Amino acid sequence: MMLPVVDNGLLGATLMPDTKSSSRMPSILTGLRGVLMLLAGLYALFFPGMALLILTTVAAALFVVDGVLGLWSITFGGGKTGNFWFDVIRNALSILVGVLILISPLLGTLITATFLVFLVAFQAILVGAMEIVVIVREREHYAKIWPVLLSGTLYVLFGLLLIFWPLEAAAALVMVGGILLMVFAIGLFGLAWRLYKTGH
Repeated sequence: MMLPVVDNGLLGATLMPDTKSSSRMPSILTGLRGVLMLLAGLYALFFPGMALLILTTVAAALFVVDGVLGLWSITFGGGKTGNFWFDVIRNALSILVGVLILISPLLGTLITATFLVFLVAFQAILVGAMEIVVIVREREHYAKIWPVLLSGTLYVLFGLLLIFWPLEAAAALVMVGGILLMVFAIGLFGLAWRLYKTGH
């Protein structure tokens, strides 16, 4: 004689895996990425000097790791190329620069930031001067030349400002990067909410 089996849902509940929490993982991870990006953006916006120092220190550590791995690869890893000595010198210089920055991170930050700002400044001046020269030389082919002249002049002025105030310009660039990080964070929050609404 067979007894009827009564299923009150408890058995199925115990056997079914808890997939609801795992299905929310993409939205949770996206939200966490947004939080981290927002915090990094706020830090760069309100403490640009310290943010620049941290970025330079991290870059120096990456230089050291890259140089060590490169030397290990060409020495023991079989990663030899036709430019053996070039690879050795490049990796050794990478280690040397990284170690020097790590020894004096503040000085390394000042030198690195100044070099990058001067690089951007000279590029801006070159682009602006080329725009002005080209538009003046070929002005008969254009109905209005003042927009290009204005653009070239602004490029040159921007480059000159960077040259005369390099550290302030570096801090301003870090702050702009922080604002961009905050904008991206807001986008990630929107994406996380959409994923959450669709059950992901």
